[in-house]
Amino acid sequence: MSVTSILLPVFVQVALTFFLLFWMGRSRISVIRSGEVKVKDIALGERNWPRQTQQVVNTFHNQFELPVLFYVLVALALVTRKADLTFVVLSWLYVATRLVHAYIYATVNKVSWRFQVFLIGALILMLMWVIFAVQIFAAEAAI
Repeated sequence: MSVTSILLPVFVQVALTFFLLFWMGRSRISVIRSGEVKVKDIALGERNWPRQTQQVVNTFHNQFELPVLFYVLVALALVTRKADLTFVVLSWLYVATRLVHAYIYATVNKVSWRFQVFLIGALILMLMWVIFAVQIFAAEAAI
C-alpha cells in the first residue's frame, strides 16, 4: 500500500480534531461574549459551560483518548511495513466511526447511539491491533 493511502484516514481524523478545536473555541468565545458565562466561572477549568458548548468540549477531548492507539498503530504499521489493504480498509472504518461518534456527541448526544458507535470503533481498532500483532509474531516465527 502507498504511504498516502495509509495516512489518508489519519489526516481525516486529525482534520476532525482541528474542526472540533475551532468549533469549541468559537462556542466558548460566543458564550463568554454574550455574558452567559463569566471568565471567573471557568478560569480554573470548571465545567460551567452551557450544555451545547460542553458537548463540543467533551467531543474534542475525546479525540485524545482511543484515537491515540490508532495513531500509534498506524506509525508502527508504516515502520514495519505491515499496512496492507485490510489495514487501510479497517482504518477507514475506524475513522468513519469516529466521525459518526463525534457528530452524535456534539449534536443530539443520544448516549445509546454514541455508545454503540464507540463500541464498534473500539472493536475495529482492537481487531486492527490483533491482526498487526499476529503479523509481527508470524514474521518473527518465520525467521
